[in-house]
Amino acid sequence: MFRIDTSKRTDESEIMDDFELQGRELDRTLKDLENINSWLGGNQITINGIKKLLPDTKATIRIVDIGCGNGAILRKISDWAKSNSYNFELIGVDANPYAIEIARNLSIEYKNVEFQELNIFSEVFKDMKFDVILCTLTLHHFKDRQIVELLNQLIDQAEYGVVINDLHRTRMAYILFQAFCAVFVSNEIARKDGLISILRGFKKDDIIEFARKIKGSHEVSWKWAFRYQWIIRQNNNL
Repeated sequence: MFRIDTSKRTDESEIMDDFELQGRELDRTLKDLENINSWLGGNQITINGIKKLLPDTKATIRIVDIGCGNGAILRKISDWAKSNSYNFELIGVDANPYAIEIARNLSIEYKNVEFQELNIFSEVFKDMKFDVILCTLTLHHFKDRQIVELLNQLIDQAEYGVVINDLHRTRMAYILFQAFCAVFVSNEIARKDGLISILRGFKKDDIIEFARKIKGSHEVSWKWAFRYQWIIRQNNNL
């Protein structure tokens, strides 16, 4: 029987890490991942994180989601903002040009949402400023040393702070996701990548260790289903 080792983050790559993945296969996989995230309540974790960072103003708030995929979370946020009378300018960035094309096509009716093909480590992106930066199921794609570099960069770019929504690395999450996929997910890429994502996820001790090396004020909360909400606030906005 396969032994699930969650003691350390795996270095195994995901199929979705290939920025050349495109066409119908990419479209279907992104849609399945969107559905999984929605079914398991992941979108609300990000929205609740945004609420914690919002200032007491109705001025336009500029929000970016890095590694945005097909833009699903930005459409959810746009709907929530509209129903709560917030004025958001929403930007999705992703290094996969095919994912950006899909996101644009799915978001035509969302006038306050735009997408850009960008490498988040590029100088072009580093020079951009935002009020809030979202990192939704993206952080686990990076190595430990990259995470510290990236989050210090992002907190410098954010006026109010960064909202991270990512996976709890645990044997129980792995087993339950296997069972969930057996019933609800037929897409092989979504199945395989989902399991690898869990093994690339985080334990609370990992996050606490990262936080020691990253600027800002940190708030870490465990959320169902096996997620961590990690909020990094700018110290000047406490």
